[in-house]
Amino acid sequence: MRFEASRAKALDQLNNFVKNNLSKYSKLRNFDFGPNIRSNISCLSPYITHGVINELEVIKKSLNKFSFAKSEKFIQEVLWRVYWKGWLELRPNVWSDYLIELSQIKQEYKSNKNYLKAIEGKTNIECFNHWVIELKEHNYLHNHTRMWFASIWIFTLELPWQLGAEFFMKHLYDGDIASNTLGWRWVAGVQTQGKHYLASEWNIKKFTNDRFQNIKLNEKACPKISKKIYSIIKKKFNNPQNLEKRDLIIFENNLSFETTNFQNQKFRKIYLVLNKNEKRFIKLSEKVLKFKSLLTEDQKKRLEKKSISCEIININEMKNIKEEIYALYPNISENLDFINSNNLNNIKFLYRKIDQFSWQYCNKGFFNFKNYIPKIISIF
Repeated sequence: MRFEASRAKALDQLNNFVKNNLSKYSKLRNFDFGPNIRSNISCLSPYITHGVINELEVIKKSLNKFSFAKSEKFIQEVLWRVYWKGWLELRPNVWSDYLIELSQIKQEYKSNKNYLKAIEGKTNIECFNHWVIELKEHNYLHNHTRMWFASIWIFTLELPWQLGAEFFMKHLYDGDIASNTLGWRWVAGVQTQGKHYLASEWNIKKFTNDRFQNIKLNEKACPKISKKIYSIIKKKFNNPQNLEKRDLIIFENNLSFETTNFQNQKFRKIYLVLNKNEKRFIKLSEKVLKFKSLLTEDQKKRLEKKSISCEIININEMKNIKEEIYALYPNISENLDFINSNNLNNIKFLYRKIDQFSWQYCNKGFFNFKNYIPKIISIF
């Protein structure tokens, strides 16, 4: 399994999956056959996370091949990340509180032997150790495996979910603040209070085709408890009525300007922003940073082919921009944290239409959200 950092390769992956494997997705998607056999899933998330291809491209390609009924499960999975982002946008303090908790816990656990064994893949649980190695080597894990991994981390190894979420963000090519943070909260039982996810030996054996044996887990653990309740904070995600001719900033989550709702706007210059580890609270692995850098370079080449003036800058250089400038919204992330912490009020955000429309349905759980999916995809 290899993720090549270009839009061309992302489109190849999308076309191949829709043509050859989408028809079997619903039946086979929960199986993890190992990193060398991934034909049962799309493996598009590293590209979607960075906006190299977007959700609507993927959905339209799917619907051109099969009916909504036959593609529904795959479309739901594609839109999970839109949902998670919207849920977090309405409750931003979940992210800021997570960073505070993580800072405290990191100090407490920095020399903890069980934690160090876990991140080195040296526990007494064979499958877990295997997944640690796979994560570091391939920077990807099957979604079902991520749930098992998180459950084992929290309930069998008895480690804080906050550290596990950090470990995933450090190594995943598709690391996404909303999906990752809220996914770990959900497994722990604090996202949906009192409802947790417990990995079981029979489930792991079944969906890995018996690749692992003698899996001793805590299958009776109680959900973690959090006393924090996050009320919805009403926000408006409005774009300016008239976009004047100004410069534009693009972050790592929107690296395909030519497919955005703003592709026909005549911006004077586009700045592509790299956020290296100096300005990140969660330090990413060198491989993940390299992947982001290569995707950014690929976007630059595509822009230059269209004779669009562009430049790659370090995030710290944004402080040198004094005039009003537009930016494709970076979502709740370390990029947005940088903007807010440096009071860069001259940056005016531009929001994707799919987010503007979809996030109004993120006030409750996903099962409520999915009722609106036909409506969401019908208007675009």
